[in-house]
Amino acid sequence: MKSSQDVTSFFQRDTFTSSTSRSLIAGAVGGLAGTAVKSLVEKFLKVRKVEQRSAQIKILDDLSTKITGSPISVHNEALAEQLVNFPVGISIGAAYGYGKKKKDKLNFRDGVILGSSTWASTHETSLPLMGLKESPKDIPIGLQMNELFAYVMFGVTTELVRDYVNRRLKE
Repeated sequence: MKSSQDVTSFFQRDTFTSSTSRSLIAGAVGGLAGTAVKSLVEKFLKVRKVEQRSAQIKILDDLSTKITGSPISVHNEALAEQLVNFPVGISIGAAYGYGKKKKDKLNFRDGVILGSSTWASTHETSLPLMGLKESPKDIPIGLQMNELFAYVMFGVTTELVRDYVNRRLKE
């Protein structure tokens, strides 16, 4: 029982270590939830052309081919894609949580900024530059807006859950 009280009092403190730990955990949990929501949105909204493979699958196919000599099987692609999405989302959420350590109040605008900047820095710039995705000018605007919406939902969900977990850890 004492160890549970020690953990609770640790998170309630306003020390660098306590607030950093609390913000990283809250952000990581927020990023996990945000990624789940983004994945769900992408099941209902078309975010790429039917024949287009995601950047995650392209990366994992290359890795799988180098390790095993063959690409990922088609029936394992959905799982493999999530094996990339979730760790990335958790990492982004943890970094975001840390960034909000001193201004940890709920702010939907911060979530929108997180989602839209994540989308812009990946799908609109770095992935096309690495050859993992078409240039934005070659992607229909409707698909881009669907993808942006999914990322905004990621950001808003990350912010909501981060705020909730952060408040609970402080109690």
